[in-house]
Amino acid sequence: MMTSLFSIFEPSSSLFSIPLNWLSTFIGILFLPMSYWASPSRWLIIWSQLMQTLHSELKSLLSSSHVGVTLIMTSLFSLIVFNNSLGLLPYIFTSSSHMAMTLSLALPIWVTLMVYGWLKHTQHMFAHLVPQGTPSILMPFMVVMESISNLIRPWTMAIRLAANMIAGHLLLTLLSQSGPHMTSSTLLYILIISQILLLLLESAVAVIQSYVFTVLGTLYTSEIN
Repeated sequence: MMTSLFSIFEPSSSLFSIPLNWLSTFIGILFLPMSYWASPSRWLIIWSQLMQTLHSELKSLLSSSHVGVTLIMTSLFSLIVFNNSLGLLPYIFTSSSHMAMTLSLALPIWVTLMVYGWLKHTQHMFAHLVPQGTPSILMPFMVVMESISNLIRPWTMAIRLAANMIAGHLLLTLLSQSGPHMTSSTLLYILIISQILLLLLESAVAVIQSYVFTVLGTLYTSEIN
């Protein structure tokens, strides 16, 4: 029995004190060894073209000496979009709706960029705290504001991804709970159509949020360079 509305996001299924619902994050590994197929499938061809397009777009945001970052970001996009899409299936735990996962993805990226930037481009990092053309009287305030905005970057990335995943799932849950209490067939049909449309919207959100997370990480990398 569901004790609260947010209990649908709780990884409660466990075996030997191990939360089994978190294993949904690694289900995608079972579908990855497509190189052993005799010929590439249509799904593999479409996915390869999508990754090449994303790689080219991210590469345009970085300098030629840091193109390897795009490989990390495209892999990160694949991980996030797969887990977001899995959450749309019934009885599958959405790991990307938890701050434990989203912050685990955003925080290492931010820490790595900060350590690399302050060690390799110290003057550039100091100059970035004061935008060009800032009046002298506003410089101390701009340093404080830029420092705060830099510190909250991993939290905004993590909260944005988790909140968007939770919001749609909560709305779907609320609509599904109101179905058994409807006596009119017309209202029931409207509810089913609304859920189908909302599910299509959630499918788009799953891809868009993965893309936004990846692009933000790439843009933060381009600022360091």
